Amino acid sequence: MVLTSSTQGLSGAGGDGTGATSGYTAAKHGVVGLMRTFANWLAPQNIRVNTVHPTGVNTPMVMNDAMQKYLADNPGMSDALKNLLPVEIVQPIDISNAIAWLVSDEARYVTGVTLPVDAGFTAR
Repeated sequence: MVLTSSTQGLSGAGGDGTGATSGYTAAKHGVVGLMRTFANWLAPQNIRVNTVHPTGVNTPMVMNDAMQKYLADNPGMSDALKNLLPVEIVQPIDISNAIAWLVSDEARYVTGVTLPVDAGFTAR
């Protein structure tokens, strides 16, 4: 089982103090807690549970007029949301590939982990 969180589920980076992102960040941290609970609960049945944590992904959630306006109106947020690698945004296939690996036999002993697919965002 793989739950999708966000880089915001591993850090508090990108918060602006206004509460605009606080609920999102709290929810993504909650996904990690849920994963850890499920990993402990389901391990005796040999069921693995992990989370993936994408940086910005080229999907309508990020690539939309409202998000672009928010970033334009809050120029400091763009700096807070930069990746370590020179990649502005990752592609959905990058997240899918990580999930495919986590559910494959190659990751048969991987459970209870938070896997960033984030171009280094969480290492900043």
